[in-house]
Amino acid sequence: MNRLNCFVFLFCLLFSGTTFALRCGHSLVQPGDYKEEVIDKCGEPDSVESHYERRGNVNRADVSQFNFNGQRRFPSNSFNYGQSNYAEIEVFVEEWIYDFGSLRLRKLLRFENGRLKEIENRGKGRYRR
Repeated sequence: MNRLNCFVFLFCLLFSGTTFALRCGHSLVQPGDYKEEVIDKCGEPDSVESHYERRGNVNRADVSQFNFNGQRRFPSNSFNYGQSNYAEIEVFVEEWIYDFGSLRLRKLLRFENGRLKEIENRGKGRYRR
């Protein structure tokens, strides 16, 4: 039973929200934060790369065959019709790298339109004097 409790604890720890966060001093940076908040907590990044990405978005609006009473609105041989549109949007992406030294992992922070979307580990940091 003790092993099971330990496994459940580690599993919960692995998938808790704060494990996907970055600790800068006494502050915690996590997805959803704005760039200004991250700079206030962690300082300036070691490197910054930025680019635009075009993404497609499909919106579809279907017209149901049934009305609010649950009765058929159209004859049984009719079909659903609807409208769909495809729109491309441009997303401004910035990738920041923080190198906290050889005792910690380097971190890549990915921002989309000014908000932090994800934090990735980038291997061992470099030695600093």
